[in-house]
Amino acid sequence: MTSSNAQFPTLVIHAGNQTDPAHNAIMPPIFTASSFIKPTINESAEFSYSRVSNPTRHALETCMAELESGSGAIACASGMAAISTVMELLTKDAHVIVTDSVYGGTFRLLEDCRTITSGFSVSYIDLNDIDAVKAQIQDNTQLIWVETPTNPLLKLIDLDAIAKVAQDHNILTCVDNTFSSPWNQQPILNGIDLVMHSTSKYVGGHSDLIGGTVIASTPELFEKLQFSSMAIGAIQGPFDSYLALRGLKTLDLRMERQSTNALLIARHLEQHPSIEKVFYPGLESHTQHDLCKRQMKSGGAVVSIRLKGGLNAVQTFVENLHYFVLADSLGGVESMINHSYTMSHGGMPAKDKAASGITENLLRLSVGAESVIDLIEELDNALHQTNQ
Repeated sequence: MTSSNAQFPTLVIHAGNQTDPAHNAIMPPIFTASSFIKPTINESAEFSYSRVSNPTRHALETCMAELESGSGAIACASGMAAISTVMELLTKDAHVIVTDSVYGGTFRLLEDCRTITSGFSVSYIDLNDIDAVKAQIQDNTQLIWVETPTNPLLKLIDLDAIAKVAQDHNILTCVDNTFSSPWNQQPILNGIDLVMHSTSKYVGGHSDLIGGTVIASTPELFEKLQFSSMAIGAIQGPFDSYLALRGLKTLDLRMERQSTNALLIARHLEQHPSIEKVFYPGLESHTQHDLCKRQMKSGGAVVSIRLKGGLNAVQTFVENLHYFVLADSLGGVESMINHSYTMSHGGMPAKDKAASGITENLLRLSVGAESVIDLIEELDNALHQTNQ
């Protein structure tokens, strides 16, 4: 463990139990073993079976727990596996309150799986409307699921306010912190119970792994998570755990560069005549800019835009990009672009897309670590083509 007053750039390099005591290796080895030898019948070893715990995965988990100011973490096979692990903490027929404009994969898991297999009922509401949240609370409400910033409209949720409501009613809270990463905010410090990430995104940072993690705020909650993870078995493999841990080493450097690039791009696009609207909480013009300054270190590295000209303009714009690759992800060092209507939220019914503001002319930019001069030049050239 690192010093309690260590700064974040130090934490990402030294947090958790990352050294190898057997050989004094600076980075933990990739332990591919499925089983570990017990000393005797009556003695328990720290590691016994890799579905339960694995040394490489444990190094990642202890690092993530410390970065998020939690008591413990579980590394999962994907972000969706991490969400499923959280859902296993709830009982049959639970009621869940979910932020509106939730990620399409979370929506699909709840609507097409959990409502059918577990009898869940789900209310999608604006979590910043505290009176509306209180009005939706039922006797069987067990979880408030938060995304902040939301995907892809980057709406922020006041974590202090939502944590207080949940605590007053003895309801669990979980924040999907994927878009921010622990570099930008640590929701447990705001009173949130659980934090999850798709580590495929900013934690890994190089578009070369699939993974997820859940961090618990208390030892009691962590113990429940451990049981849930062991029962489901959707754990992170040792190689992907190693990749995520390696990616964390440069998280501070990457997020600093990518967030700065995103702010400069957002400011530029806000003035462009071909852009209908820019969504970026780091902009001074954003309606939640004050909340962003209070709750986050920066506006993050994602910028969403609505183009003038509708779907035809979107197609022309995307076809004229090179550095911004069209892809179903975000958070890598390379810039990506996503057409939310057909990609990240493609499985959502049209009426739900409309209610969530997912329009055909909406594009999500995951801003990478390239030269911002090159990125802005490319965006300008592609926008110029939409007017031809």
